[in-house]
Parts: sequence; structure tokens; C-alpha cells
Amino acid sequence: MTQLFAEGTVETPPTSRFAASLNAPGLSALRSFFTPRTALPGAAPLRLVPAALTPSRLMPALRSYSGVRHRGSRGEPGPATLGRIGALEVRLAVTAADVRRAQRLRYEVFYEEMSATPAAAMRLARRDVDAFDGICDHLLVLDHESCRMVRGRRVPRVVGTYRLLRQEIADRHNGFYTASEFDIAPLLARHPHRRFLELGRSCVLSSYRTKRTVELLWHGIWAYVRRHGIDVMFGCASLEGCDPQALARPLAFLHHFAPTDPEWAAQALPQHAAPMDLVSVEALDAKAALLALPPLIKGYLRLGAQIGRGAVIDRQFGTTDVLIVLPVEKINPRYLDHFGVNGERHAA
Repeated sequence: MTQLFAEGTVETPPTSRFAASLNAPGLSALRSFFTPRTALPGAAPLRLVPAALTPSRLMPALRSYSGVRHRGSRGEPGPATLGRIGALEVRLAVTAADVRRAQRLRYEVFYEEMSATPAAAMRLARRDVDAFDGICDHLLVLDHESCRMVRGRRVPRVVGTYRLLRQEIADRHNGFYTASEFDIAPLLARHPHRRFLELGRSCVLSSYRTKRTVELLWHGIWAYVRRHGIDVMFGCASLEGCDPQALARPLAFLHHFAPTDPEWAAQALPQHAAPMDLVSVEALDAKAALLALPPLIKGYLRLGAQIGRGAVIDRQFGTTDVLIVLPVEKINPRYLDHFGVNGERHAA
């Protein structure tokens, strides 16, 4: 793991006092905050905070950890609320506290319920945090019937979340998270006039995994897509487990029955790639393989998503990841009819 801070004593006079303050108890856990991924193809490896420990380079890490987003990612046009069903509301995170609440939900699902391995700072804060949190929009589902009092006001519980990264924001920072696992540069280059949106870090609290909650999340995404004129959605989707042999049937189903068209194709990065075609199409029980897919991936397929080439083992999260590509023009028309062309079905 690349350390966030250099080991040993830092002796750069302009920043030594600043650096020393960050080695105080609690904040010292930030040393192992990130597990930097591979940089974009052709770019230098990412080093979030170099040994020089300059404040300007440290700020992205502190921003994500605090929940404060980069100024270029704020100023979201239009209302934060995107829809509502009964006591459940879907809206965008507005404050740093909103982002931290989404991170806590992610920690509960990924690290406590599932098998992800947290870095020291995440374990200390009980939040799932990475460098992209400071530049993304965070979609939240809140339950207004399950609230807690904070400084004299009722704060609804966050029960579902998605992380959204628009291409114009990614281009101004370190690119897309997906680029750490899949070679998406040729895909983006083939469509220079399309607007891409990365979807990621999706999770729902176990007791809320119902049709209503998931539908509200999708409604929020669709309203966001319409608001920003998005042409293509994409991102990594996960199957639980790191053994491709144990996942041979669902991976083979995706390989044989949902491959991307050439214009939307992208390959797993060679250093991370795992095969998906471990079962021939003739030997595959397609019905059983489909049933073995996670509900989220089945939902993507019903919408009209296609699957990239090759899978990636993510040992930190204990998952096997596939690439989802969903051009808006290929979304199943019945879902557009259901949500409304402009996402008006559950509009608040």
C-alpha cells in the first residue's frame, strides 16, 4: 500500500508545523487513508500526497475525509430533492455532513455486512472514504420516519446512496475511478461529443432493500441524467467473492449474453484482468446463471446495459468487478415510460 505520508521526520520548514499537526492522535490514521489505484493509461502513477507533504497536495485527502467537496463540484443547479415516495426522499448531498452520512452507510454495508477490508483511518472513523468523494455528487435516500435529533433538529436516516461523477468534473481532476480497473480511455475517445456519467459506491441498508427504495434510487439517477444532459452511464458493478471459478456461471452469462457492442467496448486492464469465459455457452445453464447474478447487475441488464470485456478482482472489497456501460439511447423504453421522460413520476 502506498502511504499517504512519507515515513520518518519531515524537515521541510514551510510545512513542518502543518505536517506535525497532522501526526496528532486520530489524524495520524490518515497516513493509511488511501490505497491509490492505477492512474489513467499513459499518466504518471497517482501520488495523492508526496513526501514533501505540501498543504495544496494534502487538501484532496482532507477534503474527502471531512466530506467537503471541491468548489468545482459544488453549486449544483436546481433543487437538491429529486423525488419522493411516502416517507422516503431521494436527493443530492448538500452539506459535508450529508457526505459523511453516506460514507457511514457505505462502511456499514461494505465493511461490516460484507467482506471489505478497511484502512486504519476508515476503521477509526467508521466511514468508507476515498479520494473521489471530494469531487463527486452523492445521491441519498432518506427515511423521514427514522430520524435522530442533532442540535435540536430532526435529521432523517440515510438508507441508500449512489456516487455520481460527471465527465467534466473528472477531466479537471484525476479522471474516473473506473480507470483504475478498466481501460476506458479508448471508449471515451470514440465518443468525444458524448457526456459520460460514472455510477459507483451504490448500497442500500439491508432492512430497506425493497422495490420502493431501489426504484427511488433509479428515479434520482434518471432525474440527474436529464438535468445534466448525460448521454452514457457507466461504472464498476460487483459480484461478491474473489474466486472467478466460484463465480464461473454468472461471469460466463455476462460474457456470452450481455457483451458490449464494439463502439461501447472496454477491456479490463491487463494487470488486473480475470477471465469471464470459464464456461462455454453450450455447457452453461443460462437460467441458473442469471439467477446467480446480484440484483443490481440484473437491474442494469433489464435497463439495457452492456458488459465490458474481462473482470477485475478487487481484494480490498472482496469482490469481482465487471464494467457496466449504459448509453441513454439504449435504455429499455418501458423504463422511460415508467419514470417519465423527464423523471416526473416521483417528482417532489
